[in-house]
Amino acid sequence: MGKLTVGSNPTASATMDASALELSAMNQALAIARDAGVRGDVPVGAVALHNGEIIASAGNEREASNDPTAHAELIVLRQAAAQLGSWRLNEVTVVVTLEPCTMCAGAMVNARLGRVVFGTFDPKAGAVGSRYNLLADPRLNHEVDVVSGVEAEAAAELLRAFFATKRS
Repeated sequence: MGKLTVGSNPTASATMDASALELSAMNQALAIARDAGVRGDVPVGAVALHNGEIIASAGNEREASNDPTAHAELIVLRQAAAQLGSWRLNEVTVVVTLEPCTMCAGAMVNARLGRVVFGTFDPKAGAVGSRYNLLADPRLNHEVDVVSGVEAEAAAELLRAFFATKRS
């Protein structure tokens, strides 16, 4: 296991290891992201973990459903809440290939999510260190533990290839 950046931005000095389960979950999220890209959605995938098991998984579905809120993270939050019978997800970890946006990060705070593990930073819209840091904002009612940089290059390459194809 490699060391991963933790904290408010890509240059944070604190590090910690992702668990083997989180690394495995990220590989599953990457496979889901690939499928989303094949369907024409931005290739982002997410899984939710609870007590060592995957309880939810999804890729972006904005294009497929014509729903601006159909981000992978929001879908897995909804699925996890339904699976657990509670909107409070303090014992859940969401593993996602791309740094969450403001909408998704806000939902994570409101869900009282325990932890988020993400792959690559999103310098244009990221809200977990790149543009904003909603998950560690002490003005909000909850803070979420963050691990960043897990399989970052693989996640970034999926996005680069997808957008290169869209531009050509």
